[in-house]
Amino acid sequence: MPDMSVSPAVTEMLDQLLAPMRLPAEDIGKLRPALSAAVVALIEERPRLTEAGFARAQAYYQDNLRRLQAIYDDRERYPEIARVKIERPIFILGMPRCGTSLLHALMSVDPDNRTPLSWEVAAPSPPPEQASFETDARIKAFDDYVDAAFAGEWAGVRKAHPVGSTIPQECGFILETSFVSVNPAMLFRVPSHYRWYRDCCSNFGYEVHKKWLQHLTWHNPRKRWVLKVQEHMYHLPELLSVYPDAILVQPHRDPATVLASQSELMRVIRSVSYVHQDPIELGQEMLHLWHDGQVKMMTYRKAHPELKVFDMRYKDISADPVAAARSIYAYTGEDFTPIAERNMRQWLAANPSDKHGRHTYRMEDFGLTEAGIHEVYSDYIDMYRAYV
Repeated sequence: MPDMSVSPAVTEMLDQLLAPMRLPAEDIGKLRPALSAAVVALIEERPRLTEAGFARAQAYYQDNLRRLQAIYDDRERYPEIARVKIERPIFILGMPRCGTSLLHALMSVDPDNRTPLSWEVAAPSPPPEQASFETDARIKAFDDYVDAAFAGEWAGVRKAHPVGSTIPQECGFILETSFVSVNPAMLFRVPSHYRWYRDCCSNFGYEVHKKWLQHLTWHNPRKRWVLKVQEHMYHLPELLSVYPDAILVQPHRDPATVLASQSELMRVIRSVSYVHQDPIELGQEMLHLWHDGQVKMMTYRKAHPELKVFDMRYKDISADPVAAARSIYAYTGEDFTPIAERNMRQWLAANPSDKHGRHTYRMEDFGLTEAGIHEVYSDYIDMYRAYV
């Protein structure tokens, strides 16, 4: 990372972002390298961003820190939060566009399961209460924000990915509060921060992640947590150091059917911050970014054959989502209750895949070809051939 002393713009922004933070000195020390890498990457990208895009990025960084501070403040206010136990959480991870969001949503409607909901991740303080969990004023506030924000250029996001107050939120929106996350590279082109994230030790990120789960569990516990985000595959050792009894579920899909869809989603998400995006550059970025994660996960799995992972086929998930969810319960030894099945079938009927319009994309628009994708992902395809 560049020497901070030679970049006044970086130093100024970093000081501004850290000024309101009241974390313990030890945790500020853990946060600083991650935040510094994010600030350096943003300053590097500033010439390509619109003024509104740069302001949006600054606001995004500030909001992440605001939410992190809220978790720490409530933890200090209510010390008993730190004593909440998180046992056998289920993590759904793997490539994007492989049915992970569908599985997460289905399992969220089982009253025995707890998933982070979008409204409580956006505004975590005060800690959510079980009695008001479905009527909390923050629910409407988040939906009002979605209606205002996901319009115009961003309307296409909802065609590809569900957005709403009571939709299960990905762990990326928790991890990003530590800046040990791939999420900044989804919203903006910040390659140096991505490289830092890919190669770093992410212990602080998972320490923060557990603080979030304890916070959300405190006054609204359920039998089990079900969590999801693809970026967990980059840092399995750190995840398992914090959650040694974690249950890992990994759906698989031919990457040639994934990359164009993901590239189009990223193009739409970034469109509000750029006048021009190079689609070929974006396609190559997504091609290698997600392969990097698979390489790290494959390497860890090969080195630890004792690690148990429930591998799934996207084709099975899409053919019969409820049966796919049931198979996770069978794997974990948990009961798949009639209430869970009824709620899942009702959810599927109410949420067709094209509810907000059809997500359309073409591989060639991003300079991608099936042969080229298969060449890059040959190691992944060889290892998981039975599932892709």
